[in-house]
Amino acid sequence: MTNATETFELIVPKEKKFSKMINWKTYFFYFFIYLMATVTILVLIAIIGYILINGVLHIDWEFLTSEPSKMGKEGGIYSIIIGTLYLTLVSVVIAAPIGILAAVYFTEYAKESRWIKMIRFGTEILAGIPSIIFGLFGFTFFVIFLGFRWSILSGGLTLAMMILPTLIRATEESLKTVPRSYREGSLSLGATKWQTIIKVVLPSCLSGILTGLILGIGRAVGETAAVMLTAGSSLGVPHALTDPARTMSVHLYILASEGLSREKTFATASLLIILVLIINMIANMVTQRYIKKAKA
Repeated sequence: MTNATETFELIVPKEKKFSKMINWKTYFFYFFIYLMATVTILVLIAIIGYILINGVLHIDWEFLTSEPSKMGKEGGIYSIIIGTLYLTLVSVVIAAPIGILAAVYFTEYAKESRWIKMIRFGTEILAGIPSIIFGLFGFTFFVIFLGFRWSILSGGLTLAMMILPTLIRATEESLKTVPRSYREGSLSLGATKWQTIIKVVLPSCLSGILTGLILGIGRAVGETAAVMLTAGSSLGVPHALTDPARTMSVHLYILASEGLSREKTFATASLLIILVLIINMIANMVTQRYIKKAKA
């Protein structure tokens, strides 16, 4: 009995010491995480704030509605905004049906096999390829080999390949969140598998699909190298898919690299940041709404 009591007294202080050691390490770990998060947020605020402070004051109605002149040194960015919208719209129209149908096939039809695993692995690799590689491929294949030249079509096809992995992954994860009981209930009522997917599964995960689509649009708007090599950098409003166009990111790069106009550079950068922030805010709102709906 005495030995047991002595043993307990010897063990308890060690356990308390070990607990204090764990608490100390935990507090230090949390402090380090909060410190790094704070530094990251401060750096982000500093960058965005510096650009907005120097650029927002130069954004006015004339800047948004007038044509650029003297290679962008004077005038506005009306044609550049139109070119950005056209190029983004073409890329989304091409990538959206392909990405959604590919995700539906992977989730609803494909069986796990070596071939499917290879395709998934290839999709993940495609998401990590640098944009300049996409630009070189688009320039070689679309611009030269297919003869599309520098045009909205060449740039849109290249951007579609870039946003395709994001759209496939987002749609696939959204489809996996739909309960199996929805599918079983629809099939038990006599609906075919395709009718179940179209009328039950896809509407249930529409918010997740829209989130992936919005994130893909955000990436397309901010691309520079791939667009410059495929869509060109010509000023003027494009009137057809075969016309070249200059996007806001390309225009910003040219203004900054050639030092044409400091005011126009910061104004374009501010407008681009505001546009990307709006896109990400919309994606976040859609995601939060989707999460609340799923919990309900």
